[in-house]
Amino acid sequence: WFSISVYALWKVPDLLPSFMLKGGEVSRYIIGGADLMFPGISIPAEGLPSFIAGEVWAVKVPGNPAPIAVGTTTMSSTEAVKAGLRGKALKIMHYYHDLLWESVECPYVPNAGFFEDVVFEDPTLSSLQVSDSYSGANDSSNDQQNGISDKENGQSVDIADVLSEPSSASVAQTNSGNEIAEEIAAHVDDLKVTDDGSADQSIWEDQHPLSTEDVDTLLEKCLLQALHTTVKDKDLPMPGSTLWSNHVLPCRPSGITLDIKKSSYKKLSKWLQAKSSTGLITVKEDKYKKESILLSVNRKHPDYSSFKPEKRQVEKTVQTGVPAVSESRSLKMLEVVEVYKPSVHVNPILASVGTDTGKLYSASEATDIVFTYVEKENLVKQTDKSIVVLDPILCDALFKGAIKKGTMYPTEIHKRDLGAAFVNRMQAHHVVTRGSESVVRKGGLKTIQIMTERRQGNKKVTKLSGLETFLVDPEALASELQKKFACSTTVAELPGKKGHEVVVQGGVIDDLAKHMIEQYGIPKRFIEVLDKTRR
Repeated sequence: WFSISVYALWKVPDLLPSFMLKGGEVSRYIIGGADLMFPGISIPAEGLPSFIAGEVWAVKVPGNPAPIAVGTTTMSSTEAVKAGLRGKALKIMHYYHDLLWESVECPYVPNAGFFEDVVFEDPTLSSLQVSDSYSGANDSSNDQQNGISDKENGQSVDIADVLSEPSSASVAQTNSGNEIAEEIAAHVDDLKVTDDGSADQSIWEDQHPLSTEDVDTLLEKCLLQALHTTVKDKDLPMPGSTLWSNHVLPCRPSGITLDIKKSSYKKLSKWLQAKSSTGLITVKEDKYKKESILLSVNRKHPDYSSFKPEKRQVEKTVQTGVPAVSESRSLKMLEVVEVYKPSVHVNPILASVGTDTGKLYSASEATDIVFTYVEKENLVKQTDKSIVVLDPILCDALFKGAIKKGTMYPTEIHKRDLGAAFVNRMQAHHVVTRGSESVVRKGGLKTIQIMTERRQGNKKVTKLSGLETFLVDPEALASELQKKFACSTTVAELPGKKGHEVVVQGGVIDDLAKHMIEQYGIPKRFIEVLDKTRR
């Protein structure tokens, strides 16, 4: 069976039965050389499929029909259920990006969902199937949660170790890799090819291949189109894989598969670093995730300024393919913006320059207003251009009521201090937006409190409160956490109508904090964690 590689399975995706991963992120560890654990598998609604120990199965990512690995089951389905769906499910023998995959003359990938170190859904599909997630019991091992195991001894290991650990089975196969690759090349034409749009597109592109220069040019145009149309500064920093799959790929011409490996850069990280060296974007390398992160976009760069984005409807790949996932993502996209409301102190300045005193302004907008006033009244000191001379109106706006009696009012202020002084005299507010819902909250934002405590002996519970501040539905969150941690959850109203509290069974304080940051976009500074069980 192991003369069948991923290349053969890409031609006939259903040649072997397959396990579906819970998500694309788990694929990082499978193609990093780890075995597949049961907690990393998405169990379908009808239950775990039937199998016996030693059967050959493939591994797939949700929304991508192309398998990423092949292995043998370590136990039967009956034994797996008795074990509580824990432990090793599949001993991986061969996977995408191992030495066997690289042994062919021209390694390739089946679709645009395949990246150098991770595989996501295929954005070229018009519809993608999203499997129901199975959440195993909460375990102290983070690797069990991610479905990752050590290749050498079958024990759980740290994710950082798994990322750099090769598969011993795959290394052992390398000696005969060329022979296997030749066998595949000789016989794969006889296999039945699936009759779908992606196969037709692949055939078309084989007949009309893009040159390396063409791919490089297309990459440049797609990146600039994305930077102009869909990449917003508020979304940064952004993982390179997200930039590629959600922004660059949707900007490619219809019917064209954009493959980074067919460019002169060969790797996504090298391409992003090359663009960073030109000054168009700023990129840094995340050493833990081994991925490039987009930090900023230079919108004054000549390439950006001279590019004219096409006025066309961008191809919606993931969004149209998985409406349920898109809706979920939009609901979980959080934006918190600090704004300022004019006070009686600064109203004369706004009135003088003809600005609305009833609006909310960002700090930069408020600073622009006060400098507009300075320019209008010609208040810059002639002998020192870095100093602003205070006239009575500006002096009152900045210092009236803030100077102790008997103290002389200042007569001038440095330009670097003017903006902050003006903003400090306004009333701070926050605009919180999640999806299509938005609310303005006066003053500073209250944090989300996550607290673990003991109840009835040694039992632990973890409480979350302050959710409404960030437009998080407590009932929906409780239901979500119940599935994620396979434990009971309750929702209770806090005294004095101060919102609701979600109570989760078990000491999962760190996992909850991570979940709120990653899934709901809550900034770390707005999360307060307290573990009373450690006192």
